Amino acid sequence: MPANLKHTKKNCQLKLRNGKLVDLSDPTVMGILNITPDSFFEGSRFMSNIPQVTDTVGKMLTEGATFIDVGGYSTRPHAAQVSVAEENDRILPVIEAITKHFPETIISIDTFRSEVAQAAVKAGAGIVNDIAGGNLDQNMFQVVAALEVPYVLMHSRGTPETMTSLNQYNNLPVDIISELQSKVFRLQQAGVKDILIDPGFGFAKNPKQGFELMRNLSAFQVLELPLLVGISRKSMIWRTLGITADEALNGTTALNMVALMNGANILRVHDVKEAVETIKLYQEVYPA
Repeated sequence: MPANLKHTKKNCQLKLRNGKLVDLSDPTVMGILNITPDSFFEGSRFMSNIPQVTDTVGKMLTEGATFIDVGGYSTRPHAAQVSVAEENDRILPVIEAITKHFPETIISIDTFRSEVAQAAVKAGAGIVNDIAGGNLDQNMFQVVAALEVPYVLMHSRGTPETMTSLNQYNNLPVDIISELQSKVFRLQQAGVKDILIDPGFGFAKNPKQGFELMRNLSAFQVLELPLLVGISRKSMIWRTLGITADEALNGTTALNMVALMNGANILRVHDVKEAVETIKLYQEVYPA
């Protein structure tokens, strides 16, 4: 049985570019907003329909989201490639609209491209969420350092086209932590001050490895950095249960509770209300 790990106060404050501090000592929720036509979960797909986007963001914020994660490039396995220009065309009007309608919102840009990260931060994003962990853009670490924004370092290997074949590990949690640790050092050397860790469920990991990773999630506390977990409606859930992504909310909630019990600071989800309720129940079981 996993041991409950209290969220240590150390390294649990993010400093945003505007100087605002975000406290992560209590778990929080990041709502997913995909400005794409082909993300794996149909219910999360939006294009540049600004009224629809602002309605959705308003709902997420009302339900308790702390962050809104905007992405314009589907990174599901074998996803279609998107140019930098098209990615910017998708996400920049959305970020500007969110900033206009909800000026206090903390926006995360979900991209592996430094050019897109730079443009998104200029438009109003406050966090860079890089699913490639710097692997696909050698300038990313330096650009994030110059932008002075928090950076989500996710573990992955290869590209969306190749990652499913790059899931060989000697010891899954040890290998992942080792790969992340070397990048944490490089980020710190580059001058990035606020780093979050994402173990990368579904990226260069098959469903069985995903559950092994969940069992060993508490091991990531050794990095002494805030932990973001994104397992919302992923294939490790719906393939295991023999259902579809549309039917995977219950399974997502179950695994989010396991993640919280093992030290998750941020739950990245499609369904904000249910994730916030999960956190409230977790806090009743394990009060501060």
